[in-house]
Amino acid sequence: MGGLWGRAGALYKRRMRKPKNFLIKPDPHDPRLSERVTGVDQTGAKVETAVVVERALTIFLNSQEIVTAMTIGDYPEYLAIGYLLNQNMLKANDTITSVDYDEDLAVVVVRTKRRTNYEKKLKKKVQTSGCAQGTVFGDLMEALEAIKLPDAELRTSWLYSLTNKINTTPSLYLEAGAIHGCVLAVEDRPLVYMEDVGRHNAVDKIAGWMFKHRVRPDDKIFYTTGRLTSEMVIKTVRMGIPILVSRSGFTAWGVELARKANLTLIGRARGKRFTALAGEDRIVFDQDLAYVEDECAKHRRKAAVHDE
Repeated sequence: MGGLWGRAGALYKRRMRKPKNFLIKPDPHDPRLSERVTGVDQTGAKVETAVVVERALTIFLNSQEIVTAMTIGDYPEYLAIGYLLNQNMLKANDTITSVDYDEDLAVVVVRTKRRTNYEKKLKKKVQTSGCAQGTVFGDLMEALEAIKLPDAELRTSWLYSLTNKINTTPSLYLEAGAIHGCVLAVEDRPLVYMEDVGRHNAVDKIAGWMFKHRVRPDDKIFYTTGRLTSEMVIKTVRMGIPILVSRSGFTAWGVELARKANLTLIGRARGKRFTALAGEDRIVFDQDLAYVEDECAKHRRKAAVHDE
C-alpha cells in the first residue's frame, strides 16, 4: 500500500501547484460500477438500460468492526478514512499506520498509532434521513461547538462557472442514475469529484482524500447534488470547509446548524438561480446575470440520459 499511496501523493503534489482540471473525476464507463439489464417500458416494449452496482464494504478501525456500508466500490480506502473522520473516530492529528483493502472479502482495515475502542459509542447511533444508511453519533453536535470556520469569499462568477463545469462533466449519474455526486473545489476549479449510491459516502471519500493528502480546507468549496440536511452540514463543518453548495433543497435543521456554525449554505443552484440561507456575508455578487445561461436540459441532474 505504501508504494501506491506514495505515487498518488507525488502526483497530487505536482498537480495541486496550479490545478486546472479534475484530479479525480467519475469514469462512467468503468465496467465495475454499472451493468446493463433488460426489461420492458410502459408500452411493453423491451428495453436495455444501465444500472448502478452496489457492493457491501465492511470498515474496521484497528481490530474493531465499525460499519458495513453499501457502496459502488471505488476508492474504498478514502471512504473508510473519511467515514471514520466524519464519525469523530479518527482525529485530525491521528497517525494512520496502514490502510489495507481486501477486495475478495470486501473489507478495509484502517490502523492507527493511537489505540481505539468505540464499543460504547457504537451503541448510541442516531439514524438520519440520508440514503445508504447514513448515521451520525450524538457527540458530533458537541464537537461542532469547538470548530470555527475560516473567513472566505464566494464570488458568484466562480459559482456559475463551477456548477456549469460539474453539470457538463460525464458522470455515472448521467449514464445510469440512482447515484449522488460531491465535488471539492477551489474558486471555480473542481478538484475531486466522487460519486456513490449515498451522498454521505461521496462526502466521506472526499474527506478521506483530503486527510490522506493533508489538503487545507479553508479556501475550498464543497458541492453536492443531494439535499442540504443536518448531516451534510455537520460533515462539511467537521472538514473545516466554509462553503457548501447544492443543486437541491434544504431541511430546517440543516439551515439552523449552518447558521450556528457560520457555514455559507447555498441551495437550489441551477443555471443562474440559487438561494443562500446562511453565511450570506461571504458572497460577492460580481457576475452580471445577463451573461449567465439557464441550465441546459441535456445536463440537468434530474434528466439523466437514460430518462430522456
